[in-house]
Amino acid sequence: LVSSKMLFVFAFQTGHTTGPSLNNDKLYKFAYSAEVYVDRVKASLQKSAGYRISSGVDVNLLWRNPDNDDDQLVKITIKDVQVENVNERPAAKNIFKGKNTEKIIGKDYLEALQRPIVVELVRGKVKTFYSYQNEPGFTQNIKRGLASLFQLQLHSGSSREVDISGKCNTTYHVRQDQVTKIKDLNSCEIERKRFTSHNRILDVGTKGTSATVYVLEDSFIKSIKAEENFVFVLNYRRKTGAKIVSKQRLELKSVQAGMGLIAAKQVAGVIKTLDPNYVAIPLEAEPVKSECKKCPSLSEHWQSIREHMHPDKLSQPEAAKSFLSFIQNIRKATKEEILKIIRSEKQEFLPQVVDAVTSAQTPESLEAVLEFLDFKDASTFILQERFLYACGFASHPSEMLLKSLTEKFKGDVAKEEIRETLVIVMGALIRKLCDRDGCKLPAVVEAKRLILNRLEKASKDDNVQMYLLALKNALLPEGIPVLLKYAESGEGPISSLAATALQRYDPSFLTKEVKETMNRIYHQTRKVHEKTVRTTAAAIILNSNPSYMEVKNILLSIGELPMEMNKYMLSMIQDILHFELPSSKTIRQVLKDMRAHNYDRFSKTGSSSAYTGYITRGPDVSSTYSLDILYSGSGILRRSNMNIHVFDRNAELHAIQVVIEAQGLESIIAATPDEGEENLDSFAGMSAILFDFQLRPVTFFQGYGDLMSKMLSATGDAMNVVKGLVLLTDFLQEIQLQSGPTASAEFMGGLAIDISGGMEFSLWYRESKTNVKNRIAVFVAGNTEVDSFFVKTGMETTLEAETALDFISTVQFSQYPFLVCMQMDRVDSPFRTHMTKYESLPSGRRYTARRGKAATLAGNEYPLHQENSNMCKKVFGAKSDSAGSWF
Repeated sequence: LVSSKMLFVFAFQTGHTTGPSLNNDKLYKFAYSAEVYVDRVKASLQKSAGYRISSGVDVNLLWRNPDNDDDQLVKITIKDVQVENVNERPAAKNIFKGKNTEKIIGKDYLEALQRPIVVELVRGKVKTFYSYQNEPGFTQNIKRGLASLFQLQLHSGSSREVDISGKCNTTYHVRQDQVTKIKDLNSCEIERKRFTSHNRILDVGTKGTSATVYVLEDSFIKSIKAEENFVFVLNYRRKTGAKIVSKQRLELKSVQAGMGLIAAKQVAGVIKTLDPNYVAIPLEAEPVKSECKKCPSLSEHWQSIREHMHPDKLSQPEAAKSFLSFIQNIRKATKEEILKIIRSEKQEFLPQVVDAVTSAQTPESLEAVLEFLDFKDASTFILQERFLYACGFASHPSEMLLKSLTEKFKGDVAKEEIRETLVIVMGALIRKLCDRDGCKLPAVVEAKRLILNRLEKASKDDNVQMYLLALKNALLPEGIPVLLKYAESGEGPISSLAATALQRYDPSFLTKEVKETMNRIYHQTRKVHEKTVRTTAAAIILNSNPSYMEVKNILLSIGELPMEMNKYMLSMIQDILHFELPSSKTIRQVLKDMRAHNYDRFSKTGSSSAYTGYITRGPDVSSTYSLDILYSGSGILRRSNMNIHVFDRNAELHAIQVVIEAQGLESIIAATPDEGEENLDSFAGMSAILFDFQLRPVTFFQGYGDLMSKMLSATGDAMNVVKGLVLLTDFLQEIQLQSGPTASAEFMGGLAIDISGGMEFSLWYRESKTNVKNRIAVFVAGNTEVDSFFVKTGMETTLEAETALDFISTVQFSQYPFLVCMQMDRVDSPFRTHMTKYESLPSGRRYTARRGKAATLAGNEYPLHQENSNMCKKVFGAKSDSAGSWF
């Protein structure tokens, strides 16, 4: 005889079931609960937002296959549903207070939830899930979550199982009276919306775990406890994050006499007898999203944030915040709704609208902006450029975006600058798509072929330059031979650009051929090269695991170089040693040789320098700044280079690079050009990389006539390099909880940025000054939410900061060695964080708990080397000495 308190008999003897087996003519009564919690990652669950659904569950056996005991049909009925807070709350903070279950869930939905389901179990696994076809998705998913608990095997091992979470790798551990089921959530195949940021540092780290424990008593199930945990943290600030915890409990309360079995040979016959309206539906959850009934339209939302998007307010956190909320609303909008705003907006607001519409990255937003912009019309140049830059910063670009830009590039483009920007952005999109295993997509293959073929055929320097810039963004391995050719054989800016493009490749791509070419350029074995190209070649060699002889030859060359290049190379070597970069070990070995390391070589005078230092060193990420500056022998700037890198243990982000280059300016002070630079045309310009994306360079002047006209009309105002709104962090993950509800985690980070730079000359005071201004405001918003259709619970977290970083280089060339002072200053930077936990009903009743924190990061003048500090005292001392005198 079988005990009456049995739910499932787990029989191990031959010929009986390998999964749960119910007794005939019995009704098993359970208590069931499903809980969700949302909170900060390390917070205690006792104060979390969330809710609990509890009910009774009746289970009885309908049919057992007469030819196979392992094949059973089980009926499961949810009864007496209750919805309540997951934690105790005072009445004033209880959104469920005074509302019965029917009012909370809705009469029709409650009836649907309490309609029985039927599950066919074969060897402990759910073979078929039967329910009613037109039931609401959210009630169906709650039942799927309950049915999935009944899926069980009695021997240890792993397999692919289908349940509410999709098809997942599942591992069972069996030990005496306990079975533990571990589900690998990363392996689950289920259609859910998900996208991430392109760079890991700007992205969100995620972790998900799922475990279900079955406790047996006398070989029978006593209880089932299931728990899922999901954690989300910003990689660049791990204090900002959220967790979702989902728990299910099923506990046997009693066993009573029940209905007898239905006599039939096939499952179909049983289902027809029971209720012909039953249909077999997938056990995998269906997508469910509750509609927002009181949400504003896209136009209404735009009007509410419009004032914050004025050009004069773009470097404020409120601009970045409004930008993010606008993107979220655009992602839900139709093409027509988007076009309505673009076509009706004033000129001063349009660039910001284009930033947001392009950053939304939906098919509708892309169609809308492409329909609005006419590349044959030169008058909309600014809007076209803002559109293209937003494409370059795209967090998860589509193949359609690259295809659209390629078509535009092949067509008529009114402004040559836009044509250049098009191909530069195409390079950036190629890299991003290739990084996501999209290198073989037709649009990517076509764009790669177009850039490489046209570069091969290009004859004009301007055309060569734009294709090299595209390769500098694309970083194609097949582009390396072309870059080597132009680096070694090209003239002036072309050679320099090809070399700096090679510098951006990962050292693993820099083959023996690359290093041989760089050595030839640096040591000028085939032809004379400019200092800017030679120093870049040296940097590439020293950054790509150099050999002992390569390092020795570079060190032996110091002393034989032009005077300022001698000083620059010494600074570069000292910086590598000071910062303990990978090649420092080899350099230290070479320095043991007195021929390489002697006073004569290491005491060269000059004003050029290279220096790297830390901005921040933290547990999550660290950031460094580097400033290097190279002069001609006459004291005129050749190149100043400011870089900011952000990195963690596994990834690196080139956050900012601003390079100011000048050449051929010796004639204005009647000085002699350096070797190899006698025939260079007068030129000065600025190039910038922003978040790994090379922008189109800006020219200050080109040619002697242009130089003189700009000097005579100069106002000292900086030239804008980039101004606008950039979507940095863009993460969305929809999650199917095992208990039935849908959850989502969305993190967005917006940057309002204004980078400008300029050069000033004073022939009277024989002084030049370069100034790079970086104005930045950041706003990051995260929303982690569980949506059960009749109740939502979640947590919103925000952080905002604003800062300004100035790099000023002052040169007085009235004497030699000339005086150079470099300054890098950051102003006081306010920083604010806010967190809001909430629970809400569709009726509008809402509970919220808020907390916030504000701080100011004190301004700082970043230290450079001691030599620079001494020089600055002389520069500013000389200025103050002459300030009060006419003579």
